[in-house]
Amino acid sequence: MSLVCLTDFQAHAREQLSKSTRDFIEGGADDSITRDDNIAAFKRIRLRPRYLRDVSEVDTRTTIQGEEISAPICIAPTGFHCLVWPDGEMSTARAAQAAGICYITSTFASCSLEDIVIAAPEGLRWFQLYVHPDLQLNKQLIQRVESLGFKALVITLDTPVCGNRRHDIRNQLRRNLTLTDLQSPKKGNAIPYFQMTPISTSLCWNDLSWFQSITRLPIILKGILTKEDAELAVKHNVQGIIVSNHGGRQLDEIDALTEVVAAVKGKIEVYLDGGVRTGNDVLKALALGAKCIFLGRPILWGLACKGEHGVKEVLNILTNEFHTSMALTGCRSVAEINRNLVQFSRL
Repeated sequence: MSLVCLTDFQAHAREQLSKSTRDFIEGGADDSITRDDNIAAFKRIRLRPRYLRDVSEVDTRTTIQGEEISAPICIAPTGFHCLVWPDGEMSTARAAQAAGICYITSTFASCSLEDIVIAAPEGLRWFQLYVHPDLQLNKQLIQRVESLGFKALVITLDTPVCGNRRHDIRNQLRRNLTLTDLQSPKKGNAIPYFQMTPISTSLCWNDLSWFQSITRLPIILKGILTKEDAELAVKHNVQGIIVSNHGGRQLDEIDALTEVVAAVKGKIEVYLDGGVRTGNDVLKALALGAKCIFLGRPILWGLACKGEHGVKEVLNILTNEFHTSMALTGCRSVAEINRNLVQFSRL
């Protein structure tokens, strides 16, 4: 079977995975309305191409937090990659390094941080943190990723409690998962995920100063969806925002993106994850003000199909589609992508 687009990878991955793993990857919260709308939202946007421009050379490169990436297409934090491929996050990291893009490693990685770094020592890595009630555990993890060369700390905000993920509850999947890195400083072995699910329910804006006091890494807030929170992010001197609803697993994103971008007024970088399936989607997100997009489920589809090579193919397909979209709309560089390229339809 020839896999030529991301939905081809999705269909093939479904054939490779067990029902419980497939449900874990594909599932959303409650009725999955928000998950599905993440994808539908892009279809409500139309591109406004400009012609008679020299597009013989189109440059997809850009920067995030001062680091150059080959295209504004990076890898979002998702957990337990060993569920879909034996080498798990090590394969994902190698593919990201080969593509020249950023990979955000999840707190819930199934490979150790050290093994991930050894697998792709030259890769651009950020670390995603679920804030645990144990401050010492947070500090230990942050200092560890900083010493391992991770370049940014991504704090997930949208899970003070876990969304109602019905498939996972039915399948009791969490009882079969273990965590390698999220463990007490007094313990040395991987432990069951369901024993380590506590995520701080008391995290507040004023707590960000504590994180800023213990690390020199730029801090990115993942899960901002409103103008009010975006303005508070700027006020608290963080370096970036990922507009995200956790892939539809928590509580709509395109509207949120435009609201957040307007609120920050260019003072910090804004990124987007969720719902991106084509190069056109990438172009639309950038036209609405995202600095880059982060891919979640499609990376796992690639990994399930072909491991590292599958992730490379997913990234290559999306980058080539994005390159084509840029050329067809008259954009020769990422800097030329702007709001004038898009309009909202009434679909």
